[in-house]
Amino acid sequence: QVQLVESGGGLVQAGGSLRLSCTASGGTFSIYVMAWFRQAPGKERELVAAINTGGRTSYADSVKGRFTISRDNAKNTVYLQMNSLKPEDTAVYSCARRSILSQTFGSWGQGTQVTVSS
Repeated sequence: QVQLVESGGGLVQAGGSLRLSCTASGGTFSIYVMAWFRQAPGKERELVAAINTGGRTSYADSVKGRFTISRDNAKNTVYLQMNSLKPEDTAVYSCARRSILSQTFGSWGQGTQVTVSS
């Protein structure tokens, strides 16, 4: 059974940094595309960053230059380093994974709250 567990959320002042972690169990981690999504109250969920099996990354325009996604296949973990945080980054952040054979993220973590105060 697949399980994704996030950690690292919290409260931070604007301009500060946080690093989120997501550890997976079940399946072969290295063959999955991993991603971070976020959802703020009253807003739709958005894709923040993704990293493919070869380490290629992509980002939402709103976080480019501030956030960095990375993965450690030996630890079955994907990270999201968030710098220069803004109040508009406040959201529940969730990690997800999909097979390279699918366009759908089928496994999700429970989410971790990130709150950025002004």
